[in-house]
Amino acid sequence: MLRQYRQNMSPEEREALILQYAHLVRYVVGRIMVELPRHVDRDDLIGHGTIGLIRAVDKFDPRRGVKFETYAISVIRGAVLEALRQEDWVPRSVRDKSRRVAQAIRQIELELGRPPEDAEIAEALEMTLDEYQALLASIAKISVVSLETGFEADPDSSGSPVDEIADQAPGPDAVYGRAERKQILAQAIDSLPEREKLVIALYYQEGLTLKEIGLVLEVTESRVCQLHTQALLRLRGRLEQLRPSLMG
Repeated sequence: MLRQYRQNMSPEEREALILQYAHLVRYVVGRIMVELPRHVDRDDLIGHGTIGLIRAVDKFDPRRGVKFETYAISVIRGAVLEALRQEDWVPRSVRDKSRRVAQAIRQIELELGRPPEDAEIAEALEMTLDEYQALLASIAKISVVSLETGFEADPDSSGSPVDEIADQAPGPDAVYGRAERKQILAQAIDSLPEREKLVIALYYQEGLTLKEIGLVLEVTESRVCQLHTQALLRLRGRLEQLRPSLMG
């Protein structure tokens, strides 16, 4: 039906496609909601996700050899995250804590030449291990932001990397830039400690929930949440350091 719609651009076929793939919106919103405060309205996110689905239906090009479901999930997720960024639901204090921890982790890595342990990070922040893990829990809710936001020119920017992903006919420079960023991100992920790398792979590639990952690793869901948050903070610190060359 997608190919037929691209040929006819029929409003009836467009509506049918949106209804057919509406479950993707519920899937994406359901995963994101797990990490959000309770006051965030699910129906609002479904509305934003539906806008993303409509965008995906309108922009999808079957000739590019990408499954529609894969493409649509990226665009839907981007639309929901963009709405969350615009609403600025994350308190400034949490953003500041996140940046502080990311910078501390990166500084310790440079000094030690390896990823630091939790206790070493806590010591550098002049905290007990329990205090540091509690801090990770308070930061955890911002981990919903896509890993690709580390490539934005401004960490508080409202611009969304999904606009680049959604572009079905990028120029040569855009293609090269996106490939370069993906390579750098892949290298950063590969340098994570093994357990954190596994959490990232299971969550972002295999689509497991934090609870399901906890069953795989035989740890509590709250511990998985800490590992997930710490992994993203490690990545943020590394990508922050690389941003000038990426934006140049």
